[in-house]
Amino acid sequence: MNESQHRTTGPERTERSVSITFDRATKIYPGSETPALDALSLTVEAGELLCLVGPSGGGKTTALMLINRLIDLTSGDIRIGETSITDIGAIELRRKIGYAIQQTGLFPHMTVAQNIAVVPRILGWSAARIDARTDELLELVGLTPTAQWRARYPGQLSGGQQQRVGIARALAADPPLMLMDEPFGALDPITRTAVQDEFLAIHRAVGKTTVFVTHDIDEAIKMGDKIAVLRPGGLLAQLGPPEDLLAEPADDFVASFLGAERGLKRLGLYRLGDLAGEQREPLPDWPRLPAGTTAREALSCATAERADGVIVADGETPERAVPVARLLQPDVSEGAA
Repeated sequence: MNESQHRTTGPERTERSVSITFDRATKIYPGSETPALDALSLTVEAGELLCLVGPSGGGKTTALMLINRLIDLTSGDIRIGETSITDIGAIELRRKIGYAIQQTGLFPHMTVAQNIAVVPRILGWSAARIDARTDELLELVGLTPTAQWRARYPGQLSGGQQQRVGIARALAADPPLMLMDEPFGALDPITRTAVQDEFLAIHRAVGKTTVFVTHDIDEAIKMGDKIAVLRPGGLLAQLGPPEDLLAEPADDFVASFLGAERGLKRLGLYRLGDLAGEQREPLPDWPRLPAGTTAREALSCATAERADGVIVADGETPERAVPVARLLQPDVSEGAA
């Protein structure tokens, strides 16, 4: 089982979650003759994380802004569960949606605790309930001990710490739907990878239906249960799980957007712990890697060490050898390997 498949399993993925459906959703801005989003139709199932990708002018952010009615539809519909967003007051709708953006949007004059509490206070939660929820979320995003972080101001935090607080604030009122617009785009590569991993762990734990906009196809492949590729003019070019897009791009536009190294990118979807390996005696003198290492990372390590494979060493199961040939074909069934 690859990482994308692993993320979509488990009953916790549908608790407190709701589907979102675009039904020929169209937006034409005043003064423009062409749509920014053109009859987009797709469904994000409860608990799924959908990544919207595409070049500038593809309508990614427009689609996101339509969901919480920051802008209004020209035609078509968007439904949260079975309810059209046009049947929900804009303010009420936004209070039910978590929203995280690139620059976090934290209020600089408020402490971490006050920032997290913004929506719960508006909803009239008691002080005790807000305090308990704040501590719960700070622990969830890895800012512990919580007492150390509650009284700090955004200016006293690193970029990664601010982003974690932004995620906590978006989750504060336990919304069934999360919208994320380039949430990690301003982070340096090392911090970005760490925050991506933490968010995926959070997503597996809380199972929020999430629409995630990114310009980075590698981020979309890593994060998304499904990816929607939009072409200029807001037209849907392809929708599906990352492995399907990488294996069979719909056309030259999608193939070009995925990049020339899509074969290697596909290897990034598979973890050593999921690959069949050989329990040899003695084991070859190959690099030893954790079970969570991707096939792509393992192949790079084996190449760098001039080894014919790697050893999976997770500390829980017997060590096993995975040859390079298996790393190159991680999707082959165990019997055929």
